[in-house]
Amino acid sequence: MLIVRGWRMMVKTITAFTLAHSITLTLATFGLVTLPSGPVEAPIALSIVLVCVEAVRLRRGETSLAADWPWLVAFAFGLLHGFGFAGALVDLGLPQDDIPLALLFFNIAVEIGQLLFIAVMLAVVAASRRIFAVPRQAPVAAAYAFGIVASFWRVSRLDAMFL
Repeated sequence: MLIVRGWRMMVKTITAFTLAHSITLTLATFGLVTLPSGPVEAPIALSIVLVCVEAVRLRRGETSLAADWPWLVAFAFGLLHGFGFAGALVDLGLPQDDIPLALLFFNIAVEIGQLLFIAVMLAVVAASRRIFAVPRQAPVAAAYAFGIVASFWRVSRLDAMFL
C-alpha cells in the first residue's frame, strides 16, 4: 500500500506475491526444496525493511525498481515468504490425505485475505480523510514505524540463528 499506485497495480502486485509464495510453499511442502526457518525468517524481515525504505524514497520523489515494477519485487519477495509459510504450515499440520487440495485452498485463502485487508485499509484511509486532515507525512511515519518493527524482528531472528 505504501509504494503501489492504483488499484489494478495493487491487485497485480498482491497476486504476484501470492503466486510466488505458492510456488515455494508447494516445493517446500513436497520436500523438493527445504530451508531451515532461521535463515528464511531473517531475510523475510529484511524484505519488509526494504519495502519501507522504498516507501520513504518514493515520498522524496525518487524512483526505483520497487516503485516502477512493484509486482516484480512482490514476486521475488513472495518466493522467500513462501518458505516462511511452509514452516508455519508444518507447525499447523496439513491433512496428509489431500495435500494438493489443502495447499490450493490455503493459497486462495491467503490471496482473499490479503485483498480484503488492503480493501479495509483503503476504506479506513478514505474515511479518515473525510473526518480529519491526514498529515502528508503519515505514509512516511508509517513506513518508519513498520521499518523499525521489521528491523527489530530481523535482529531477533539473526540472534536466534546464532544462539
